[in-house]
Amino acid sequence: MANHKGSEGYVKVGSNTIAEVRDWSFTVTSDTVEDTTMGDSARTYKPTLTSASGSITCYWDETDTTGQGAMTAGSEVTLNLYPEGDTSGDTYYTGSVIMTEESATAAYDGMVEATFAWNANGTWSSTTV
Repeated sequence: MANHKGSEGYVKVGSNTIAEVRDWSFTVTSDTVEDTTMGDSARTYKPTLTSASGSITCYWDETDTTGQGAMTAGSEVTLNLYPEGDTSGDTYYTGSVIMTEESATAAYDGMVEATFAWNANGTWSSTTV
């Protein structure tokens, strides 16, 4: 069974690697519709539409114009999440997303961080490099 360290990962906007990524996450959900009929002894459902959303946290880097700078709220980008690296045979997640939020935080005794949130715009899929 394979497992991986988080430090092996990458995040890219298109083919551009995003600088200073600290963490990322995504969730895929599926809506359901009930199809229970008379005589059934338990409720039953059918899957309908899926959706995906997620977030990325980075150390803020104002010089990363093609990575962090491309993820402005309202922009549509192709996002690629690589949990195990980006060499041949590695699995990654990809799709067109709309950036829904960008924020920054700073503390006198810490690093300036930027957080970006997104919703998939269509299919979110898993593939290999």
